[in-house]
Amino acid sequence: MPYWAYILLLILAIYVVISVLLFFLQDYFMFKPEKLPKDFNFYYENQEIEEYNVETRDGAIINGLRFKTQHPKGVVFYLKGNSKSIKGWGKFAVDFTRHGYDVIMVDYRGFGKSTGKRTQKAVKRDLQVIYNRIKENVSEKYIILYGRSLGSGFATKLASMNQPRMLILDAPYYSLSKVALRYLPFMPLSILIKFPMPTYKWLQYVQCPVHIIHGTDDKLIPFKTSLKLSRIKPNLTTLHSIIGGGHKNLNTFESYHKILEDVITSKPKEVNLKGSSIDVKHTSKRTNAQA
Repeated sequence: MPYWAYILLLILAIYVVISVLLFFLQDYFMFKPEKLPKDFNFYYENQEIEEYNVETRDGAIINGLRFKTQHPKGVVFYLKGNSKSIKGWGKFAVDFTRHGYDVIMVDYRGFGKSTGKRTQKAVKRDLQVIYNRIKENVSEKYIILYGRSLGSGFATKLASMNQPRMLILDAPYYSLSKVALRYLPFMPLSILIKFPMPTYKWLQYVQCPVHIIHGTDDKLIPFKTSLKLSRIKPNLTTLHSIIGGGHKNLNTFESYHKILEDVITSKPKEVNLKGSSIDVKHTSKRTNAQA
């Protein structure tokens, strides 16, 4: 066998081995779940909570929390990121309960007390079941979908299939396939990745107002990602930048809380463009003044 053929076969073998490992180990790299014992007691200072379990049609258990307010203006369905459990993520509920909104948080399959085999299809189905439960008690015009990082894709999918009051995306990705492609540019990710999460495709079918919040210094999911997403439904979308914000620290910025308060407490107003410069045409051609 020629030397060059031997090298080629070796490279091909290494490529195949890496592809196989990527397919079977991607859950380990993509998800960082924290598992909780069944008897774990959730507690948050100055927060009233109610724990619940929902059994899915395939026998999985989805564990969640409802953070309660006295006279709720509506419900925020908060879809968290890819790490830990709602034990830690629950601290962010206060950003909504202080404005009079109940908050629903759930752990995806394999996180916290939730059980079941985790697939993109299964998680989407689980979240729709939870959304349907919320709709049984709350009109959709009072439901806000909030997706953080990994949860932004799931929140967008839910919004595309329902009619919530609004969709808020916190540090969203264009698609997880494209995020992975930044780190593995030579791998056939369209075939290998189990959670492609094409947020950009689902966003095309969203009919409610969309608010995107993103830090300008986000190294994991660059700000330009949200800029691309904001162009998909420009008439419905508002892009909010957090100057200097990273991927995990937006809640430490005063501007984030100002944006959040403005978004969830203000009623949308129709802009009166009469008399504005919107129809003014600019030209580079010079015209001679009349004598």
